[in-house]
Amino acid sequence: MTAVPPSTIGGDPGAATRPGRLARAELIGEPMPREAKLAKALVELADTLVADFDVVEMLSRLTDHCVEVLDVDAAGIMLADPDGSLRALASSSETMRLLELFEIQSQEGPCLDCYRTGQTVINRDLTTSDDRWPRFAAEARAAGFGSVHALPMRLRGAVIGALNLFHIAPGRMTQADVDAGQALADIATIAILQHRAAHEAQLLNEQLDNALNTRVVIEQAKGMIAEHEGLDLEASFLRLRNHARSHNLRLADVAAAITDGATSPASLDPLPTKK
Repeated sequence: MTAVPPSTIGGDPGAATRPGRLARAELIGEPMPREAKLAKALVELADTLVADFDVVEMLSRLTDHCVEVLDVDAAGIMLADPDGSLRALASSSETMRLLELFEIQSQEGPCLDCYRTGQTVINRDLTTSDDRWPRFAAEARAAGFGSVHALPMRLRGAVIGALNLFHIAPGRMTQADVDAGQALADIATIAILQHRAAHEAQLLNEQLDNALNTRVVIEQAKGMIAEHEGLDLEASFLRLRNHARSHNLRLADVAAAITDGATSPASLDPLPTKK
């Protein structure tokens, strides 16, 4: 009689997805339930959200997890660039990568429709006559695929790309598989958008720091001009600004030249006399 592991006594519904249980299943070769595979995939994707976050690395892992968790034969991800054009970022195979490049070049296919509408494209049979994507369907069949699905990468109203999923034989995704695939796409979307927000905040802080530093240099230059030329601060600033505009120079650059000693206050263009 096979002993029952203590963690499963009492019908604990969470036992099959605990890390210890997953590790034991892998060690002894037990088939891992899909829910357990999904949990493991989500944890591994979360592990990529670190200081040296790499979008391509995370998306490459995502395509591999899709093949394993969703029982599809290939997966690929397209993301939109700042101009709104899709770019192939990751794929589970070279065949998949080439097919996604063809989809972009031909401007037809499930990923493009999914991105443009923000809606899922599910269970499209590629072996039958397809008026929706005639060139793409023919290319996909030539690559050995029989059916295709696409899930949007979106958060609230923002759609940033799409996840392409392929079966070699014509096949249907169950609603459970669609939900699992969308969960994987959602965590990747959240990670990318958070990374973008953090990067934009960093750029904003850098711009603010630069502006403050520039203001300090200008104030220092004004003081040096005032002392050297016997002017008040307002007249010193007007002379600094007038010289910059007359020579098509940045005000900050002229001020820095004054404070660095590269330019003498006396060499600045005099203020125009009032008539």
